[in-house]
Amino acid sequence: MRTTIVLAAALLLSACATPQERAAQKQAEMAEMIALYGPACDRLGFTQQTDQWRSCIISLSTKDEVQRYGGNAGYGGPWGGRYWGGGFWGRGW
Repeated sequence: MRTTIVLAAALLLSACATPQERAAQKQAEMAEMIALYGPACDRLGFTQQTDQWRSCIISLSTKDEVQRYGGNAGYGGPWGGRYWGGGFWGRGW
């Protein structure tokens, strides 16, 4: 039993990322967003590497995520979202 607990704890600790690893992951995510949405923001007239250009990239990315996953990403609280929207509660009574 004790060995199982030690192994489980070691596994959990090894799954944790360091702050440097998380920062590198966020940088990679931002680089991917720039590659994907940067050309669209260029065509919209934003100058590269400005705050407005970065804001455009984030806005386009957010728009795509909302369209892809919906506004509530699966759960809209106790009375909303996909879990309550189809049955009796979704009829607008």
